[in-house]
Amino acid sequence: MNYKIALLPGDGIGPEIIAQARNVVETVGERFGHSFQFAEALIGASAIDSTGNPFPGETLELCRNSDAVLFGAIGDPRYDNDPSAQVRPEQGLLAMRRELGLFANVRPVTTFSAFYDRSPLKRNIVEGVDILFVRELTGGIYFGKPRGRSEDGNTAYDTCVYSRHEIERVVRLACEYATERRKKVTVVDKANVLATSRLWRETAMETVKSFPQVEMDFMFVDNAAMQLIQNPGRFDVIVTENMFGDILSDEASVITGSLGMMPSASVGSSTPVFEPIHGSYPQAAGKNIANPLGMILSAAMMLETGFKLRKEAEAVTAAVKASISEGVVTEDLDNRDPKTTTQAGDWICNRLRSQKRL
Repeated sequence: MNYKIALLPGDGIGPEIIAQARNVVETVGERFGHSFQFAEALIGASAIDSTGNPFPGETLELCRNSDAVLFGAIGDPRYDNDPSAQVRPEQGLLAMRRELGLFANVRPVTTFSAFYDRSPLKRNIVEGVDILFVRELTGGIYFGKPRGRSEDGNTAYDTCVYSRHEIERVVRLACEYATERRKKVTVVDKANVLATSRLWRETAMETVKSFPQVEMDFMFVDNAAMQLIQNPGRFDVIVTENMFGDILSDEASVITGSLGMMPSASVGSSTPVFEPIHGSYPQAAGKNIANPLGMILSAAMMLETGFKLRKEAEAVTAAVKASISEGVVTEDLDNRDPKTTTQAGDWICNRLRSQKRL
């Protein structure tokens, strides 16, 4: 099979981790007899520097004409430290989600036995955790209008808006994932306070009727934040609105022991995008020390959910688990004998070449 992949390295460590993911995908192609064609485009601060636009039209066109997108990271301290900036790298990410119709972000949170003791939580709490976050991605307070400031600049306002259609499609997706897992969906909201959350709860109750095998429960966001730390094993699939999902899935990343381990997929009506959940980590850019595993696991998600290449995805995941078990990891996971970004990626590629066929 032949697949077209758009590479959007972005900012900071993005180019370094994208390079390792590309090497892994090319190795998969060699081993399993697939052809992957890659084309690279600009996004974020690097795009602003070159074109003045954080998501240029050429990048959008490439994404639309590809089978999948591998996206590195976005963000630059020049803009983080300038709240008055009119054009920001993060606008490129929001524009990509909007233009590609990526209405859901799917984030698995799983723990690796080699890292049980690295989590800030007790071992008995993190053992066997396997949560799938399904976050609504194109609605809510991040996209709602009106927004802005008063004329005197002393008052600011953002608007949270959701339609029944936006909620129904992401809850339906969560239920579909649950049917392949432990058949439980937790809807996280703030229905005791917010009108949008009450619409979420009402719509979810109607949607789940089409999935009689799925059990659904509801949890206020503040309780969910607490339960993720106290008893994360109680969750199977969590579905929630944009901002709640952004915060809770980042909180859940500490369960794994490293933010650099977590992949994600953004899916919707057009080309899916696969990316690690971490940021651009500008302090590490160009030093060959960034953890590439989240990016490589995102490539594994692309193989499985984007291209339906399950055996190939399982081979990549097995190689990543082996690298962790054998201590071939970067300094965020082992500061005693750390490997470089390149060394970790090369080891995984070599492991893929030497694996027995699954």
